[in-house]
Amino acid sequence: MNDRPHIRARSCTRIYALIFVSVCLGSCLGSSPHASSQAPNSNMLRKDPVMTRHAEGTFDVKTTPLAADDATMGTLIGRYSSVKQFHGDLEAASKGEMLASGDPSSGYAGYVAIEQVTGTLHGRTGSFALQHIGAMDNGSYKLSVVVVPGSGAGQLTGIAGTMTIANVSGKHSYTFDYTLPAPAQ
Repeated sequence: MNDRPHIRARSCTRIYALIFVSVCLGSCLGSSPHASSQAPNSNMLRKDPVMTRHAEGTFDVKTTPLAADDATMGTLIGRYSSVKQFHGDLEAASKGEMLASGDPSSGYAGYVAIEQVTGTLHGRTGSFALQHIGAMDNGSYKLSVVVVPGSGAGQLTGIAGTMTIANVSGKHSYTFDYTLPAPAQ
């Protein structure tokens, strides 16, 4: 039983890797529907025009196992820190945390994550949070990455959108469809 945390960490690392890599490899989402082009009620209260944009680029990611906390102690839930560096239309760094569970070798696993992204998106500086929900169900994969409503700050206040992640031959890339109120003239 002394090696159970080590087994849990190793298993959860595989869960994350399998879901993340598998979903990303083939963009198994296919033509996944994007989230609404506006955060709920974000533009209903103001009359600013909304800019719809598309961003692309690559990113580097480092995921590190974290010690179990009171909430996950004695469970098969693994915790991880995530640090990313985005390049391209989004020049930014992010930090976040992920929880994962399941047994990818059986075809069933899942993860959730939140990351705070800080940098420049198409020349506008600020920050926003991304929420990930990934699942492996009987070997099929689903991944959703959306902007947390109301999380935009600085020149990215009011941002809403959906990010698609791909991993081809170990290289990570993203496409990001988002809306943002037009800058004041």
